[in-house]
Order: sequence, then C-alpha cells, then structure tokens
Amino acid sequence: MSFTVVIPARYASSRLPGKPLADIAGKPMIQHVFERAGESRAARVVIATDDARIEEACRQFDAEVVMTSPYHASGTDRLEEVARKLDLEPDHRVVNVQGDEPLIPPALINQVAENLEQYPEASIATLCERLHDVHHVFNPNVVKVVCDARGMAHYFSRSPIPWARDLWPQGAHPDELDLPDNIGYFRHIGIYGYRASVLSQFVQWPPAPTEQIESLEQLRALYNGAQIHVDIAERPPAPGIDTEADLIRVRALMEAGGRGV
Repeated sequence: MSFTVVIPARYASSRLPGKPLADIAGKPMIQHVFERAGESRAARVVIATDDARIEEACRQFDAEVVMTSPYHASGTDRLEEVARKLDLEPDHRVVNVQGDEPLIPPALINQVAENLEQYPEASIATLCERLHDVHHVFNPNVVKVVCDARGMAHYFSRSPIPWARDLWPQGAHPDELDLPDNIGYFRHIGIYGYRASVLSQFVQWPPAPTEQIESLEQLRALYNGAQIHVDIAERPPAPGIDTEADLIRVRALMEAGGRGV
C-alpha cells in the first residue's frame, strides 16, 4: 500500500528565519529534504508551505507544492489541510518529514510507514532510540517515551520516566545517579506517520491538559484514545537544523561528502 510524504516548510522560524531556503552545498535546504524523501519508497512527496518565496524555490526543482494557511496552530493542522486538499483516503498513510532535516535517512521514513501497515490498530507511528546517559534522561529537552510490550505508547514526557524509585532518591543530582540495568530509557524521535483519518479527527480535538502542561502535541492523540506505535529506529537519526550553529555544522558535513546515513 502506497504512502505520501509531506514536508512542512515555514519561512518564519523564530531562531533561523528563512531556513528552508538556506544554501547547503549549492542547494536550498528544502531541496535536500525533498531529495532524501524521494529516496524513500513514498509514492508521492509534497512540500507544504504558506510562503510564496518557498513555493517559487521549490518550483525550480520541480517539486509538488501545496500552499497552506498561515494561521495553523500546529504542524499537524497544516498536515491535515494538505491531506484534505489531496483528497486522501481515510486509511492512506502520510509521513511528516520536517523541512529542516536535510540529512534524514530514507530508511526511517520507510520504517514509520511500514509500521502503520504492520499495526492496523495504530493511528500514528513514530520512532525512538535508547538512552545511555542519565543526564539525557533528566534533560527536559529530551522527550522520553514509555511503551507496552507491543510498542504502543503509554506516555511521552519531558520528565525522567519511568522513575527508578529505589535508585533515585528525591533531590539527588544526575551526577550522583546511574541508569537501572533492568529497563531501557528511550528518547522520542520526532518523525510521524499518520493515517489520514486521524488527521481529520486531530484538528477537531481541543488541546489536552497533558499536552498543554508538557508542550507535547502527541499527547492530544493519546488523551483522545488514538494508539501510537513506537519502534526503535533502524539507524541513528541525523541532526536537524534549528540554529545558525546547526546550519554551519551540517554545511561542513555535506560539503565534506557526509550524508548522515
């Protein structure tokens, strides 16, 4: 069964304005993302933007572009608009690849799409990787996930979950702590595959209390009973670009011939 990749690309980034058009090895960043997505098994790759400058740049490398509203509250709202405009069937799989990941391994795109097909009870699929550093477990910028035996997410959190009660006394500093040997800790990797039907439901759900307090949009889906399958990534994710320093690092990597896969 085929799937579609949608790449949201916004010009108005607070930390790095215009980053989809930033030059990397002679191409705009968004073109690198588009080409990597094209190396996956997706039947269709679409760029979603609300900015005419990005649309024009994408037309230069013959990308399919869908213009979207500039007023979306979240990336999922933008994705739903694209799925609706493309008139996708309810069970069609849509993989959201961020427009600031020019090194994304195509294998990860395939993995989330295939997991949606393998687990028909799941409305959403995503990925994670094991954590080996206790400081990452306690870092609120590293989102943790806890799953059941079949890989269905119980919860995502910025807090260190699960809490190792017998090893971690309240108030202890991470430098004083170790990770338990008998359980894994996992970092969520922010690539998602959706069934088109859950996108149409998602935009009608109000923000969940857990979503608002954690600032994690995927908690809205769990709060409303949607199942999210989480698999361990087949290979390490490549670095995305949020800041000027990230851009400099990725430029150096790509100009040296590295592709992060």
